[in-house]
Amino acid sequence: MPHMADIAAAELFLVSSGRVLDRRRFECLFQDGDPRAVRDAVAAYRTSDGGFGHGLEPDGRDPASQPGAIEKALHTLHEADAWDEVLVQSACDWLERNAPERGGVPFVMPTIEKWPHPPWWTPEPGLPPSLIFTGLTASTLHARRVDHDWLTKATELMWSLIDSLDRPHPYVVRAALRFLEQVPDRERAGAAFDRLGPFVKDLVTLDPDAGGEAHFPLDFAPLPDSPARRYFDGATIERHLEHFENAQHADGYWDFNWGHWSPAAEAEWRGMLTVDALVLLRANGRL
Repeated sequence: MPHMADIAAAELFLVSSGRVLDRRRFECLFQDGDPRAVRDAVAAYRTSDGGFGHGLEPDGRDPASQPGAIEKALHTLHEADAWDEVLVQSACDWLERNAPERGGVPFVMPTIEKWPHPPWWTPEPGLPPSLIFTGLTASTLHARRVDHDWLTKATELMWSLIDSLDRPHPYVVRAALRFLEQVPDRERAGAAFDRLGPFVKDLVTLDPDAGGEAHFPLDFAPLPDSPARRYFDGATIERHLEHFENAQHADGYWDFNWGHWSPAAEAEWRGMLTVDALVLLRANGRL
């Protein structure tokens, strides 16, 4: 009999070690909790200039607005159906005010340099647009059919960045796929999915037991209706679902395979990813 995820153990971990935000997510998504509680928890990370910061994205400990925190705020509001037009409009306005000339959003703002951060959160010279946070943010806004000038320009930028990809990093491809899942031009998205297929095949790790910062099929195609499922056969997906299900630790959490640079960030990532894991397993009929 296959192992089933232990929801009670996950809840106990969240209560003992998770952020209020992720406890509210769990309550909303798995216990019929009030989405407004998620909205309020997200709003606690809002900054005075309308963006989000304060470590909402666990690696970015900066109290000032950061693109990663804005992306996480919008995604969380969408996920919990706690969408708030005031919070969203203010965040989009921040994105527009801080956009590079070509549009989109930088990966990280220079204010991070005064605060604890991992080495991969280093501002790039000139603050060019980041496909990762531009794509992830645009994906959520498209899913909600938002009409904003920042999104219009960011979408055109994304098409250009995707068309010019050459030996991309796995996180870049993952963000591009997320964008393509929601962008309204489905015909163009379908052609782009076909073009990204060879990149995915080069980057994916098919051995579910592989160590290190590997990227697995479920990272590229987490949900049954993910268009990127076209890259994998059913047996591969089932094998990785079974492994992922069994990756829950005895203390109830799911861990992550990138750098553990800060005890605070480590605990917060585990809480966030534990809720993410339950969402993934339920969507795939494993919960």
